[in-house]
Amino acid sequence: MDLCCIDDFEEHAKKVLPKNALDYYRSGACSQLTLRLNIEAFQRLRILPRVMRDVSRRSTGTTVLGHPVSFPVGVSPTAMQRMAHAQGELANARAAGAAGTIYVLSTLATSSLEEVATAAPDTIRWFQLYIYKDRKLTAELVKRAEKTGWKALVLTVDAPVFGVRYADARNKFKLPSHLRLANFEGLLADKITTAKEMSGLNEYVNDLFDDTINWKDVSWLKSITKLPLVLKGVLTPEDAVIAADLGIEAIVVSNHGARQLDTCPASIEALPAIAKAVAGRMEIYLDGGIRQGTDILKALALGASMVFVGRPALWGLAHSGEQGVRRVLDILRNEFDTALALTGCASVGDIKHEMVVHESLFHKL
Repeated sequence: MDLCCIDDFEEHAKKVLPKNALDYYRSGACSQLTLRLNIEAFQRLRILPRVMRDVSRRSTGTTVLGHPVSFPVGVSPTAMQRMAHAQGELANARAAGAAGTIYVLSTLATSSLEEVATAAPDTIRWFQLYIYKDRKLTAELVKRAEKTGWKALVLTVDAPVFGVRYADARNKFKLPSHLRLANFEGLLADKITTAKEMSGLNEYVNDLFDDTINWKDVSWLKSITKLPLVLKGVLTPEDAVIAADLGIEAIVVSNHGARQLDTCPASIEALPAIAKAVAGRMEIYLDGGIRQGTDILKALALGASMVFVGRPALWGLAHSGEQGVRRVLDILRNEFDTALALTGCASVGDIKHEMVVHESLFHKL
């Protein structure tokens, strides 16, 4: 492949994906300020490298919820991946497994829990879910995840309703008719292939999602499963502390790919205060804006133990399916390994908070 960075894959995806799918994958909420911030906030951080350290024997490996991974980058849950490639979630999960890392399947996937488990039996698989108005539906999804060997549940907590996405509204986004939401049957699987007045996804969410959910529902979900529970979509120290008090195993500092509430902070901006408030009581991950190996190092320095990427994996899928995602992950791994070496770190454990500072520190000089 002649594509050498994540931006190259994105530019290729812009050329080959249908407008309906491309706009759905790449768009953020409203004016997309937070979408831009997710990347720009990383650019405002400076790395302070240490020199003259022996980095000849480096390891990018770490452990996440007790599972060893080859490097601290996993694949985020993104919906309807067969719009990017015929193999969709199956190819993405296999690529994550080949890279020795974690794949998170979206509830709104075009491949089912069972299909992905069969296609990628050796991949560390987590399942993302929502709490629906029909609690029995949520409970059934949990049972299916347990039965088919998924290792954790990732509850999205920042979506009592879906954000306003202008591109989807203009396109009247809908899932192509040959695809379906494969984790469901009947109307729940096919409803999103039509759009009446706005995005078909928003119409689906408005009908089925429960805007009354609260922390009691998190406790309910935790009570019906033995799987570790990860809360995705935390942006404040206050909510992180509540999660820790409830015994939640991990959180993802995330603004939902900037697709929910515009003008909220970039994930990396919210991370340091959350890490300080949690003080090691649970694992902290981050998604949103990871595009280079240096971004990974910055996130780990500021308190994350793992990062996840969504759109970069989609761009890899759009290029060449499983091979494309493998290449995307290889690029990130190689860039991260280089960043380790050039900051004087031989392992993830060598990354220190003081190695990353905001650019404003230098404006005072």
